[in-house]
Amino acid sequence: MEISILECLKVFVAVSIFYVWVPRYFNIVEEFKQYNYPDQLRDIVGILKLTFAFMLVGKDDQYVLLASGGLVVLMLAAFATHLRVKNNYKLFFPSMSQVIMNSYIFYMTY
Repeated sequence: MEISILECLKVFVAVSIFYVWVPRYFNIVEEFKQYNYPDQLRDIVGILKLTFAFMLVGKDDQYVLLASGGLVVLMLAAFATHLRVKNNYKLFFPSMSQVIMNSYIFYMTY
């Protein structure tokens, strides 16, 4: 059984999103407070990211396209937030790397 780079990348993206939004949730709460974003926005973003992460590892290409496209949009918004508040580049590197990885997943699945 051959495992493709694309499949490995999808699993990596899904696991990394799960790790940030579940075990490290309290860091997310603090970040959203720091940026003066409402709790409801944080919860909606979290639900969307976790849903997209689970969809990403599915076998249906339509789900993968929706998930990777949705994650690109959400990560671009995160990147824009980091730029808006003039964060250090180390803080916006994860969102930009997620944009690149999810764009690749979208392109290769399409």
